[in-house]
Amino acid sequence: MGVVAGGVHAPSVAFAAPTPAPALSATDADAVQQGLNALMRSDDPPPAALASVQGREGLEGWKGWEGGGRSYTAGVGDLATGSKVPRDGQVRIGSNTKTFTAVVVLQLVGEGKIRLDASVDTYLRGVVRGEGIDGRHITVRQLLQQTSGLPNYSNYLGDDARYYDPRELLDLALQHKARFDPGKKWEYSNTNYVLAGLIVEEVTGRPLAEEMDRRIIKRIGLRHTYFPAPGDATIRGPHPKGYYRDSARGPLRDITEIDPSWGWAAGQLISTNSDLNRFFTALLDGRLLPETQLAQMRAATLPADETFGPGARYGLGLVSKPLPCGDGGLYWGHGGSFPGYETRGGATDDGRAANVAVTMQLSDAASRARVDRVVETALCR
Repeated sequence: MGVVAGGVHAPSVAFAAPTPAPALSATDADAVQQGLNALMRSDDPPPAALASVQGREGLEGWKGWEGGGRSYTAGVGDLATGSKVPRDGQVRIGSNTKTFTAVVVLQLVGEGKIRLDASVDTYLRGVVRGEGIDGRHITVRQLLQQTSGLPNYSNYLGDDARYYDPRELLDLALQHKARFDPGKKWEYSNTNYVLAGLIVEEVTGRPLAEEMDRRIIKRIGLRHTYFPAPGDATIRGPHPKGYYRDSARGPLRDITEIDPSWGWAAGQLISTNSDLNRFFTALLDGRLLPETQLAQMRAATLPADETFGPGARYGLGLVSKPLPCGDGGLYWGHGGSFPGYETRGGATDDGRAANVAVTMQLSDAASRARVDRVVETALCR
């Protein structure tokens, strides 16, 4: 799930795995904190875990929250120094970026500047050509819903963590044959969102980062969210270090500072759990999209279990997942995976939101399911 690198050069300094956190009694921590503590005691624990949970005033079980939220941490923020995990620290949010990109595209659809069922060639004439690949037969909708059949460029990245121009990422994908004919099946590909970002730039005449900042980040007051500038490998604000393993049981290596450009429109953003809660809540509340475009984003979802877990379905850059509590409702989000960080979460239609981040990219379904359970615990409280 999310943006996954084919390989990256990690720094040479290695660290021992974090010491498991002691168990806390129910009187010492609520269910979300206990969930984070449990992640620290798993077979392959991340160095740190962070969570932010947002409730809606008057909703049963959330009294006293007054529409605000709570943040939680567990583990160690920096294995070299033993420093604490910064509460609601910034992390690389990986493929949550796709939802931001999809929102910008759908805003432009609402403005009449892009048509969902127009071909990619309408906006990028002659750009998308390859073996079994023709931009005249791929629609914007198919890009956003991951049904284009385009090969995933991130499967072919080398080990060099350097700056990549978006066109370079596209060219890498187009060296490989189509996975299937457009619209014939669902398959996750970061290439779809690089193309969506290029369409935004072509239509607006401005960089994607500027459009995201103007249309989303500033509009709803995301104070800790930004699109790193070219060449910026740092994380600006307080943050836990991110770690990487070369092999399943290899030593942890600090990979916090890495050029994120290979993610671009598919995975480059930096944010916090609380900002992600604000973003997904604003999206579902209709503060970012007209009613018609929000309905299109959520309509005709396709099964995405293999990538996002049991019961997951993919819309236009937005994922629905079932909740195990109450009447079996849904929450909507995306999630992201980037070297050093994994983020999971989303929001419900009644205003609940939760996002959880861990400081290690998760490589197996069991680890991701453990993080998903913390999200479910937060949303089902």
